[in-house]
Amino acid sequence: MLLPSEAVAATVLLTTVRLTEPWPAPGLVVGAWAGPEADGVLDLLAALPGSEQHRCGFNPGWTVRAYDETVLVPHFEAAFCFSCHEIRLTGPAVPPALERQFFDADSPEGRDLLDRLRSSAESPY
Repeated sequence: MLLPSEAVAATVLLTTVRLTEPWPAPGLVVGAWAGPEADGVLDLLAALPGSEQHRCGFNPGWTVRAYDETVLVPHFEAAFCFSCHEIRLTGPAVPPALERQFFDADSPEGRDLLDRLRSSAESPY
């Protein structure tokens, strides 16, 4: 997965959001990662292998929001649909070329990401 490099370098906090209504509904913030843990998740996102598009209509269940030190507005957000293997990136730090990508949700990295998203919802933050 390609990420906006300057925004990644400025990220100090990631929040995980569980989406229960069609995206871009705000969803419920269920977890957060900071410091080395956030760096590890960003590394995992960057390591997600690409994939071909699958058809499902894009119905993401999870999104990750990245914040800089102001922690006011996310500078980018990545919504993940594990059915159609699509990622949609939004936010002021996202160039148009990165807005829509496809990832291999069945790869070890894709399964690791889903596990981390699920476990973040189980851990108090």
